[in-house]
Amino acid sequence: MNYKDNWFFFYKIYCISIDKRPDRREEARRQFGRVGLLKLVEFVIVNRHDVDREQGIYQSHISCLQKGLAAGAERILIFEDDIIFKGYKSETIKEVSGFLAAKRQWNALFLGCIVRKSFKTTCRSVVKIEYQCLAHAYAFNRQFAESIIKKPWEGIPFDDLLRRINLNFYAVYPSFAFQSNSRTDNQTFFVDKLRRIFGGLFFLQKVNEFFYRHKTLIIISHLAIIISVIFIFL
Repeated sequence: MNYKDNWFFFYKIYCISIDKRPDRREEARRQFGRVGLLKLVEFVIVNRHDVDREQGIYQSHISCLQKGLAAGAERILIFEDDIIFKGYKSETIKEVSGFLAAKRQWNALFLGCIVRKSFKTTCRSVVKIEYQCLAHAYAFNRQFAESIIKKPWEGIPFDDLLRRINLNFYAVYPSFAFQSNSRTDNQTFFVDKLRRIFGGLFFLQKVNEFFYRHKTLIIISHLAIIISVIFIFL
């Protein structure tokens, strides 16, 4: 297979969508159409969990991974239906696909997320990360997906499970997949409240990305300002 053919690096592509939210499915279709994904994505329609929404989210992601593995997929790409794309370039996916195809040890690739740390790689469009949260657009390789589906629901949200693993995780740089401001199904609504206070997850993702990409320079600049102020007053 020619991995330079944009999205064809990913064998199976799914989008999780709640049965009672056709509005989000329609918007997701428009978003996928913008980046050449519409004919490649299979929507997985799920019911909202009656008791625990976090469990419902967890099971929905596991279900997609199981479907991909059953279909023989070596790489599985999963979206949630509140996805929006900003700043997408087909050249980026080509570079990312080529990087991962040549790299044996990678478990997950995020098209957009919030990180704890990020590190440059030999590819300008990929950073190695310590994952923090937001699993709305990501890919797993087959081996990692097989390990994840073996983990039963134990009250640990899907984001938290990934954060505890944090092994050979990568992200697209700059990120181009974001969550819209439609209300989240996260039961605590913490992320939902936070993103509305600070102007949306697009803004939060971009600030997080910028900080960790330029962390050293930002710290040095702030130290220089502090030292300058101290020098002036002394």
